[in-house]
Amino acid sequence: FPCGSITGAPKIRAMQIIHELEAGPRGVYCGAIGWIGPDGSAAFNVAIRTLTLRGDHATFGVGGGIVIDSTAEGEWEEALWKARFADLTPA
Repeated sequence: FPCGSITGAPKIRAMQIIHELEAGPRGVYCGAIGWIGPDGSAAFNVAIRTLTLRGDHATFGVGGGIVIDSTAEGEWEEALWKARFADLTPA
């Protein structure tokens, strides 16, 4: 973990590159969130577009899905669009 749709492929090398480029651990971002019931049933999902609150401080991660025809400008615009979910400014 994290799943291949988050890390990219080939997975091991992609995770090495992520480790080299990112300043620190992602925390809950792109990890698994879920529950396990007393009967053994379970449900989990990947934590994207997830806001973590600690006191009066909020943190969230935003990423892009790099594919063969991605451009830096396009990925930047997509990341800004994805981050809009956290804009809690009253209209």
